[in-house]
Amino acid sequence: MKPYYKPSTPSFFSMLFVSDKKTGRVDLTFLLMVVLITAYGTLMVFSAGTAYAEARYNDALYFIKKQTVWLLIGFAVMILSSRIDPSVYKRFTPHLYGVTLFLLILVLAVGFVGNGAQRWISIGPITIQPSEIAKLSIIMMLSFYFEKYEALATDRRNRRNIFLYGTVLPCIIVFIPIILVMLQKHLSCIIILGTIGLILIFIAGIDPRYISAFCVIGIVGVTCLALFTDYTKDRITVWQNPELYMLTGGWQTLQGLMAIGSGGLFGIGYGNSILKHCYVSEPANDMIFAILCEELGLIGASVAVIIFACLIHRGCMIAMRTSDCYTRLLCLGICIKMAVQVLLNIAVVTNTIPNTGISLPFFSYGGSSLVMLFFEMGIILSVSRYSKIQK
Repeated sequence: MKPYYKPSTPSFFSMLFVSDKKTGRVDLTFLLMVVLITAYGTLMVFSAGTAYAEARYNDALYFIKKQTVWLLIGFAVMILSSRIDPSVYKRFTPHLYGVTLFLLILVLAVGFVGNGAQRWISIGPITIQPSEIAKLSIIMMLSFYFEKYEALATDRRNRRNIFLYGTVLPCIIVFIPIILVMLQKHLSCIIILGTIGLILIFIAGIDPRYISAFCVIGIVGVTCLALFTDYTKDRITVWQNPELYMLTGGWQTLQGLMAIGSGGLFGIGYGNSILKHCYVSEPANDMIFAILCEELGLIGASVAVIIFACLIHRGCMIAMRTSDCYTRLLCLGICIKMAVQVLLNIAVVTNTIPNTGISLPFFSYGGSSLVMLFFEMGIILSVSRYSKIQK
């Protein structure tokens, strides 16, 4: 009689890093794009933030020192997340979504106010912005949902199923976090969350006729919020005629446009920006693209946009070579998020849309948002281990 061996319970770490799937190496092209855009962004944070840091903190290296710490943490998080099996992300997606909703509620109760808005939670020395987590959480939850209900959601023979499972339920997944973010008066995040959600629902294969009504509702809702809320209504007024409101909101826009215009084709030279000397507010954060244009000109700005385009394109290639719905939508959603933020940040800096607080990925100075971004890059690298793309 053969002895009976009770199988040991796998540890948490073995569940994370051990997979039955045949894996390869991560996509080196995508990783190279991440390293390039990170290096470019770090150089610009160093240049753009020196004058402002000296004036405010009496330390010209204040921003770059803190950014370097966050970069090291971010790279460690990216390496860790790239080693986790994508099936683990799927398994814990509902938990992350639930935690995100809890944090969005918690920030309304105990969050602290910064720049006139209550959007952050302090946990010891760490500051968390739950709305940044919500962007990834919505992507993961929609991917999880369509993995489970893809057949019903895309069943064109049954209008009831396609309306309920393909439109109503996924829109509820998107709108619940949006409503909580709306209470924080964070219009830019509402736009990003809504855009990501609706594009991802469309990519999942849902008939556009069924989501068009929700698109109209979303546009009307954002428009009403913008027109009938003093905070956003004032920004729209300033956006239309910034030169008439120099001291009440138009200063930053006009200085940003001046920085872009003065850069010309080749710029005035790295580190030689004049308008970063406390003329442009937040030169190392939301308005860093303006300083980039001033110092490196149209050529430098184009290089940044090209690297972003290559990074997003490669991420989409990885997504389309995956074998299941969850990982495909997850990668595509992360790429959509990055593309939307890049486009909106550049649109704000060039005064194409009203001024809102939208950071430029990999360039803007930040903590939790930067670490979250590297975590997302790690997810795509993890998926690339199992994709069929030629590395």
